[in-house]
Amino acid sequence: MPQLETIPKSYKLVDSKLRRPAAIQLQSDDLETPFSFTFEAVRPNVFRTTFSSDSHPLPPYPSIPQQERNLDHATINSTRLSESSCSFELDDVRASVDWSHAPIVSLGWLESKEILHSDLAFRSYVVDGQGVTHYVQHDRKALHVGLGEKSAPMDLTARYFQVSATDCFGYEAYATDPMYKHMPLLIKATPNGCVAMVSTSHSRGSWSVGSEIDGLWGHFKVYRQDYGGLEEYLIIGRTLKDVVRSYAELAGFPLLAPRWAYGYLSGGYRYTMMDDPPAYQTLLDFAEKLKEHDIPCSAHQMSSGYSIAETEPRVRNVFTWNKHRFPEPEKWIAQYHALGIRLLTNIKPFVLASHPEYQYLAKNRGLFTDHRSGKTAEMRLWSAGGGESGTGSHIDFTSAAAYEWWARGVEKLKEQGIDAMWNDNNEYTLPNDDWTLALETFPRSKNPGSDKVGLWGRALHTELMAKASYEGLLRAEPGVRPFVLTRSASIGTLRYACSSWSGDNMTSWGSMKAANAISLTAGVSLMHCYGHDIGGFEGPQPSPELLLRWVQLGCHQIRFAINCFKTSPQDNQAGEVIEPWMYPEITPMIRKAIKRRYEIMPYIYSLGLESHLTASPPQRWVGWGYESDPEVWTKPLKSGEEQYWFGDTLLVGGVYQPGVDMARMYLPRRAEERFDYGYVNLNAPYEYRASGQWVSVSSPWRESIPIFAKIGGAIPVGKNVQTRMPGDTKAECKALPEDDYRGVEIFPPKGSSHGRTFTTTWYEDDGLSLHPNISSFTVSYSSTEEKVTVALAVGADNLFIPPWKEVVFILPRGDERYIESASGATMEPVESQDCKRVRYTMQVRGPRGQDGEIVCNGYHQ
Repeated sequence: MPQLETIPKSYKLVDSKLRRPAAIQLQSDDLETPFSFTFEAVRPNVFRTTFSSDSHPLPPYPSIPQQERNLDHATINSTRLSESSCSFELDDVRASVDWSHAPIVSLGWLESKEILHSDLAFRSYVVDGQGVTHYVQHDRKALHVGLGEKSAPMDLTARYFQVSATDCFGYEAYATDPMYKHMPLLIKATPNGCVAMVSTSHSRGSWSVGSEIDGLWGHFKVYRQDYGGLEEYLIIGRTLKDVVRSYAELAGFPLLAPRWAYGYLSGGYRYTMMDDPPAYQTLLDFAEKLKEHDIPCSAHQMSSGYSIAETEPRVRNVFTWNKHRFPEPEKWIAQYHALGIRLLTNIKPFVLASHPEYQYLAKNRGLFTDHRSGKTAEMRLWSAGGGESGTGSHIDFTSAAAYEWWARGVEKLKEQGIDAMWNDNNEYTLPNDDWTLALETFPRSKNPGSDKVGLWGRALHTELMAKASYEGLLRAEPGVRPFVLTRSASIGTLRYACSSWSGDNMTSWGSMKAANAISLTAGVSLMHCYGHDIGGFEGPQPSPELLLRWVQLGCHQIRFAINCFKTSPQDNQAGEVIEPWMYPEITPMIRKAIKRRYEIMPYIYSLGLESHLTASPPQRWVGWGYESDPEVWTKPLKSGEEQYWFGDTLLVGGVYQPGVDMARMYLPRRAEERFDYGYVNLNAPYEYRASGQWVSVSSPWRESIPIFAKIGGAIPVGKNVQTRMPGDTKAECKALPEDDYRGVEIFPPKGSSHGRTFTTTWYEDDGLSLHPNISSFTVSYSSTEEKVTVALAVGADNLFIPPWKEVVFILPRGDERYIESASGATMEPVESQDCKRVRYTMQVRGPRGQDGEIVCNGYHQ
């Protein structure tokens, strides 16, 4: 890329006085076009900065809608203004701007002289050709995370990244860049606080996170944006949790996904590519094998083979059915629903010239326009088997005709019975920044006078594709939350697509390990219903050991899907698939792992609801909530590769080499805790271990990966099979068993809790509604050497009443104490079964025989 930097240096206040508290506007006339610089507080800990001109307009369709200022309850302690500087004090934050040369923004805490964020002196906000560049001071000791989805390790420090998206089939999980997401969000985390920087532009760019070093400028970070001016939000917080939540308040909290989306999602390119026997029969046979092997499955991802034309040219035609492979789609869909399996269909945002509606889209400007010819812009597009292509065009979602055409196509698939959309191949890798857009789906005020895709950004279409898919689903079934799975995403895409994954990964031990780090940085970027293709999408078939290890690990992640296209010399069109029973010697272990996932589904689904309510990711860095532990800031743990928190209770590790049956894990400790309650190993020998230490854990591959439970935590559990969601109205799905059992696994200290009562809250709803009533349930317990005392409180505002009528409290293996109720109500012991764990039942009943309110043993809120 060319470097065409010019630094406006002389700035003046636009007004002699501040127009509003904690806000300032400057202007520089150094260049041919005057440049404006603004800095204003949006919240007490959130600031908006802009750097723009007529030649470099602000993002015409920002990924984060412009925020209204909300400082009504903030304490603005002082505002100091001079000819070349100003400073603000808002609550506990100190912010300042110095414009004696190029503007320098600084942020820190009032009680500390340490500066958490500062622009680079003399080279902060820079004009660079048709775009802009922003230089920031770099802290080499800090942890840097974000940017949506980047290769491992989790720590982005001293690395360079493109802010762009591409179809990186078979990527190298430790090296490939860019990947599938376009999210210019970077978070710096230290023990003393965190600062996030996020640009709202869809333009391509890059982030150098201290990877560039200069003898004059020293160590710096630099964000480069190819087109337009800069609109940037700065967020300061005490912890990652604080910053991520504040970011969600700007960008939008994670959408709710239906409960079925957290179960086992099957898939495989080969299934929909079959002609003999036809695909519908192949998929029915697959479903029968699931039943035969007693493996629960919640949904199947239908690859795009269902839409390949029956006659030449045999290419994909989105929103059509191959009537040989699926002669009666509605009948086949009903058969799958009767088995309790939902369906996602793969849809791609391009059409080849042979598509039956290509001419309609071209005539109505539904495709990009080549600026040189004024005609529909064409390019080579992947269209059939591995590596095959044809001539076609991408859909321009700024076209009113194209947007409506897409939404109606989705609506029709939904009316036929398809449950969800799988937005695939939506990275928009267009070859020319000067191709033009229709710009018909925006208010005129958002049009800056340019219709070139470079300024508006390719990722804009990823967002609008998700929006059109979301609206199409909602039209067909207004009361049900739409499920849009998307491979690519921008920041705004997440307002319409509730789920994503890391794309076409490779089969290898390293890929499985790297996936942990990729999940963690995706999580702080608000991609929460996020995961990986278990076993690898491309590459050789996994060995039995690797497949089992990957399934064991994937069952303790928020999204669990087995989907692949294994390139096959025998059949490049269909490839090979990974199936849970492909190695008979480990099928019982695979079944055990997947059934355990369904058993802890109430815990997993509660994490999904919690992320929607609070923005806390289900999978979390080991230092999340343990910032006071110095060890979490060391390089091995900042990498995020080998262990993570799954919610507040489960600390999950793994084994990442063949033939190894021992793992090392670190058990973090909060410095403020009075007693070291520690952890309990959930696998043999079920020992208790102190926190604040590295431990070696026995993990034979045919048994389990290492998993610890935090003492004081709790895990709500259900049946180990797929159950019917309370809000499920599909008649054909009523064959599923009711979700009428709830247990709570608790983990008291081995002896006394020293007077401390531990509490854990989980959430439940009907699993499907667009605007559900979310109910909360809080379990509390304490312990002595002889007994464990428990209570269950129901949220005061609970409107959703779950179908279970009792709660079974379950102690860890080897804990033989009895359980009593805090209110003195009767607790009934449950006879020991295969689990060999002490269990006691607590009845749940409505007061005075009334329905609509739950009281647990007389203790309620």
